[in-house]
Amino acid sequence: MRPGPAHSRRGVVAALLVCAAAAAQPITVTDDRGKAVALAAPAQRIVTLAPSLAELAFAAGAGEKLVGVARYTDFPPAARGIPQIGDAARVDFERIVALKPDLILAWKSGNPAADVARLESLGYRAFVSEPARLADIPRLLRAIGALAATTPVAERAASEYINNINRLSNEYAGRRRLRVFYQIWHQPLLTVNGAHLISDVIALCGGENVFADVAQLTPNVSLEAVIAARPEVILGGGSAGGEQALVSQWRESPIDALRKLPVFYIDPDLIQRQTPRIVDGAKAVCAALDRVRNNRR
Repeated sequence: MRPGPAHSRRGVVAALLVCAAAAAQPITVTDDRGKAVALAAPAQRIVTLAPSLAELAFAAGAGEKLVGVARYTDFPPAARGIPQIGDAARVDFERIVALKPDLILAWKSGNPAADVARLESLGYRAFVSEPARLADIPRLLRAIGALAATTPVAERAASEYINNINRLSNEYAGRRRLRVFYQIWHQPLLTVNGAHLISDVIALCGGENVFADVAQLTPNVSLEAVIAARPEVILGGGSAGGEQALVSQWRESPIDALRKLPVFYIDPDLIQRQTPRIVDGAKAVCAALDRVRNNRR
């Protein structure tokens, strides 16, 4: 016997009840502090304390649940209209309280630990992340998807990201190693150590971060230190004037050895934000290193 309309309606209602019951289930996810973040039900009102975290939330399917974001949050375009709650260095606690979030996404090395502790003391749940490797991006997408009950979207985004990274890894495996200096800012001159996600991108493309062994995550280095590190190429997006200013900075260097090095601009939004768009940043880094290799044949 073919099911009638009433039977179909009962099936739809039953499915909706099952979904509603699943959505009401408690969730526990461990963050990058090693702390268990427990929610009685999936987050419905989320505040992000860094632009990259808002981007991750959108990629994980939780964009519509964002009620507050950090200053400079500009991607995707839909994020630009969300109320701002300060920046990584200083959050507006009163505004966050007014937004009544049930989850706060924070950045371990970018947000002061005291700010996160204060928010938790006020009763807010905080998931603190610190992506240091390319493999951390899909992990965080899945964690946010679990916390916001958007797992199917988060899983699709994670799988697409993994496939893209694997393709790059296979393509650039075995390429001649190049010594790379990566600049994240010009004054003071800042770079990254081996624990930084950018260093992982450089390695993916067959490069070697010349300051990988420095203890500090984003060390301030001198021109003399750069010379001593013997880079073969300079990459970076850390210049207030963009590509032209970055190239001019090194072309006008008082040190002859640095003036002669190839310099390539990498859009900082594509590599200095720990999001799925780092795939595009990696493609740019890989292409730049290949240009250097090809010019030396």
